[in-house]
Amino acid sequence: MNLKHILLFIFLFCTIIDSIHADDIPIDNDSIKMRYTAKEVVIESFKQNSDISVQPISASILSASIIKENNIVHIKEVSAFVPNLFMPDYGSKMTSPVYIRGIGSAKNAPSVGLYVDGVPYFDRSTFDINISDIDRIEVLRGPQGTIYGRNTMGGIINVFTKSPLKTTGTNINLSAGNYNTYQTAISHYGNVDNKVGYSLSGNYMHAGGYFMNKTTGKRADPIGAVSTRARLSWRIMPRLTANLILAYEYSDQDGYPYRIYDKETKKMEDINYDARSFYRRNMSTNGLNIEYVTDNFKLGSQTSFQFYDGKQGLDQDFSPENLYYVDFYQRQQMYSQEFNIKSLREDSNYKWQFGIFGFHQNYFQVNDVDYRSSKKHVLQNVHNPTEGIALYHQSTLNDIFIPGLSATFGIRYDWERTKSSLIRTTKNPDAKPDVEPEVKIKDHFSQITPKGSIQYAFNRDGLAYFSVSKGYKTGGFNNTADEDKDRTFDPEHSWCYELGTKSGFLDNLLYLDLTLFYIKWNDQQISQTKPTGQGFLIRNAGKSESKGIEFSAQVNPVRNLSFQLSYGYTHAKYKEYKESETTSYDNNYLPMVPKNTLAISANYTIETNQQWLDNIMLNAQYTGVGKIYWNDTNDVEQSYYGLYSGKVSFVKKQFSLDLWAKNIGSKNYIAYYFKSSGDFVQKGKPFTCGINVNMKF
Repeated sequence: MNLKHILLFIFLFCTIIDSIHADDIPIDNDSIKMRYTAKEVVIESFKQNSDISVQPISASILSASIIKENNIVHIKEVSAFVPNLFMPDYGSKMTSPVYIRGIGSAKNAPSVGLYVDGVPYFDRSTFDINISDIDRIEVLRGPQGTIYGRNTMGGIINVFTKSPLKTTGTNINLSAGNYNTYQTAISHYGNVDNKVGYSLSGNYMHAGGYFMNKTTGKRADPIGAVSTRARLSWRIMPRLTANLILAYEYSDQDGYPYRIYDKETKKMEDINYDARSFYRRNMSTNGLNIEYVTDNFKLGSQTSFQFYDGKQGLDQDFSPENLYYVDFYQRQQMYSQEFNIKSLREDSNYKWQFGIFGFHQNYFQVNDVDYRSSKKHVLQNVHNPTEGIALYHQSTLNDIFIPGLSATFGIRYDWERTKSSLIRTTKNPDAKPDVEPEVKIKDHFSQITPKGSIQYAFNRDGLAYFSVSKGYKTGGFNNTADEDKDRTFDPEHSWCYELGTKSGFLDNLLYLDLTLFYIKWNDQQISQTKPTGQGFLIRNAGKSESKGIEFSAQVNPVRNLSFQLSYGYTHAKYKEYKESETTSYDNNYLPMVPKNTLAISANYTIETNQQWLDNIMLNAQYTGVGKIYWNDTNDVEQSYYGLYSGKVSFVKKQFSLDLWAKNIGSKNYIAYYFKSSGDFVQKGKPFTCGINVNMKF
């Protein structure tokens, strides 16, 4: 059976089920405990007017209960439960590649946006965050530039923390696991007369490391991190609300558990290098959101500031030899301001919103390559400020011609200006430092990106839609390029086509979400290893395309039992990509894009109603990823692999005890690959298990 037959079968199945009325089937509504449906809470996205589950976009929602019951503690673990989302483990917090439907970036500015409480995260070195006290996570696939300030080609990840105007009390969480892993978290929520809400949380985690370094005899990847968050929400007037959010994180890790990999035999060597490799990061993220609501419209302002500095030390030869070592320092200061106004009138068939977004990003980096055999140092100091402004609008006209038929049109204008200054200094023993002339480059980019969709609501919870949107990502600079011809790269452009349907059936006993997509883009920005083998360059491919399917299902067959399924298939290839006159990658698969993503989970609650125990909650998960090609030549791959995980929770009122395990069976797989002076891989995390204690007061 080919893909066309499978899709036809699914559409016919949905049509038949939809024709069955819930009133025709005897259902005891009181006996259905629906903890996982998309309707678990009414979810309003930062830029949407209504429940995101009935919007004409491909989206996934992870509620607080899903996050807790699946024991999701890091942002990278979200990718296991979202179709066609992939976040490989780079080996440290310094870089967090994110891919949606094959669109992503390993080394330059992200192609997928991350927002936390409306604050945009600009740099890939800020993406790897711990998640605690989270209300929900939304993943929107496809270009979202007509409703979001920071334009992104691949999609948006929205993280929302709990509001102190809706949550009260104190939460304490203690966790311990194998590999000397433990975590402590405490948070307190309170409010005064339901007008002023406040919250304060703190989190400390430590992991002793999963992999041994043969040369040093120590773990290669331990980490310690502390984070805090404060939030103040103030209903200044019934129609005016302000939210101030302050967050800080410090992390110190020995990362990069890389090992030599033989492509022919597929053998991984031991981790075996002599010098400590690490990454330390200080990060402060702050936002002020002000909203004024009338009967006709809502006016919002989002002011953001993010600062981080990171220090990397890297034994870049990854061998017992003392050949060369790299010290890398980076610092960012990011300011952004966004104003958004959108209509609220429920009696109007016309919905609209307008927005303006501006930002200034200051970026500094110092790269020091220490050639230890000759005692030579090559230092590169880079200053790369970027600023920009965007105007966007989206309109929706409902009930055109017939009830339930709607059309949406959006348009966006982007303008950005960027500069780069580079000073390269070579230091040799017993010689005067050689300071090369400063290299200064500047450029600017502008683009108009439209979006259009038509959708039909065929029942209370059903929707079918077709959309077309243009994606765009600005060009930039290779700050550490060795030759002038490699110092810049061009913007990339895409067109994304989506056909989707989503619906709940049988009084939400069953919820289905299906999307087909096709993406065609030009001048894709590609990461390549520098000719020296030390560092990377961004270059442009000619033409690429990606096509596939996303499917999610939620089934609640009986009381206290639910099943969740999510599946994504991506077929992403270069159509025209010539690296040189003699090397062509035409029709090769895009690297770091899994063909399949799969998640199946089951949850069952046993109601004991004992004096000492209320219920027992059982959770089982299976997640699968693959096949993945790791490079342009497609000669290094990770075949499809599946991981089993589970959790058992014992609950008594506001107290719970969890026993959990991940990667049961300790599946061996490649989590990350790169080429430098040789081929290197990082293994996936082995079997882990532990215990959580949760208390609420």
